[in-house]
Amino acid sequence: MKNWKIYIWIVLIYIAMQFGSLPVSRSLFTYFMDTGGQPKELAELNAIAWGLFISNLVAAPFILYMTTRNKQFWNFFKKGKKASVGKTILFGVLGFFMAMAGQMIGGIIEMAFGVTPGSENTAMLGEIAKASYILIIPIVIFAPLLEEIIFRRVLFGGLYTKTNFWIAALVSAALFSLVHGEPQHLLIYMAPGLVFAFIYYVTQRIWAPMIAHFLMNSFAMVVQFNYDKLMELQNMKQAFIYFLS
Repeated sequence: MKNWKIYIWIVLIYIAMQFGSLPVSRSLFTYFMDTGGQPKELAELNAIAWGLFISNLVAAPFILYMTTRNKQFWNFFKKGKKASVGKTILFGVLGFFMAMAGQMIGGIIEMAFGVTPGSENTAMLGEIAKASYILIIPIVIFAPLLEEIIFRRVLFGGLYTKTNFWIAALVSAALFSLVHGEPQHLLIYMAPGLVFAFIYYVTQRIWAPMIAHFLMNSFAMVVQFNYDKLMELQNMKQAFIYFLS
């Protein structure tokens, strides 16, 4: 099968996964309300979490299967060779810190233009995950796996073969940002997208951006689950500084 056909199939499956979670969540909401005896708000959160988990679980094998339909699917870079396992892991870890730094810079620029800091999308997913731990799997496992195939291999890779690194990286990073549904935070989502494209380009292994993405999403979950404690520490720090001043 030609790569462009594989691209179409993967994108269609990904879109179906996104919209497919909605009817699944609605059905589960009715189930949680009728048989679980849960309060409405908790039933909604559980339904969303399980809907996302089930849709990701169903879509992942199909997307992975499509990547095997062409033996040259992963071999598209114009020059260089694939990194070793050790170098791939190293760049995955470095990519995490680079992406975090990029988000900080993006956040500072956004604040300079009057954009309110903080991602509502991340906060919302964190609240849902606190109510239903099953959402941690789509966020930490499925998102890095599937989004890197979509945005780095399909979009970045497809554009790279027709243009160059910078056009492919910028376009794929912009689309990666817009998919998160917070256009006001274009920069803080584009920054990781650019970093992930860069480490994919350097290593020529999709595992490098997957590792960085996995670490980033895991870090976000840890922060969300410990947000109250972190705020307490921040308040204690400010009180201490005030006391010494």
